[in-house]
Amino acid sequence: MEHYTIATVAEKSPDFRRVLWTGRHSQLVIMTIPPGGEIGEEIHEGIDQILTFVSGTGEARVAGEKKAVAQGDLVAVPAGTKHNFVNTGPNPLVLYTVYGPPEHADQAVHRTKEEADAAEAAGADEPPTA
Repeated sequence: MEHYTIATVAEKSPDFRRVLWTGRHSQLVIMTIPPGGEIGEEIHEGIDQILTFVSGTGEARVAGEKKAVAQGDLVAVPAGTKHNFVNTGPNPLVLYTVYGPPEHADQAVHRTKEEADAAEAAGADEPPTA
């Protein structure tokens, strides 16, 4: 069994992206987006994503719609849907997200968005295959 006091764990992580747990069918990831930062527009083919916001304020941009997000909000992004999340506030936007199936390498830690983008471009952030 894995057990997390998820808001506390997420708040303590300064990393852009940190994979906490990877199963066969889903993956738990925490993210910290700095003020003025964003996840970056993307589409996950074949992967659903659920994001829950722990602190900060931002804007969800999903399938051409925009919606303000803050602590306690949850956004579901169906597979194949264009999306981005932008920090619109003065403090970090902290969240945890569940991918189904996994999207990132098990135990991956990317301190910045640039580091995350470089790992993806190099093929070093591939999810487990079995």
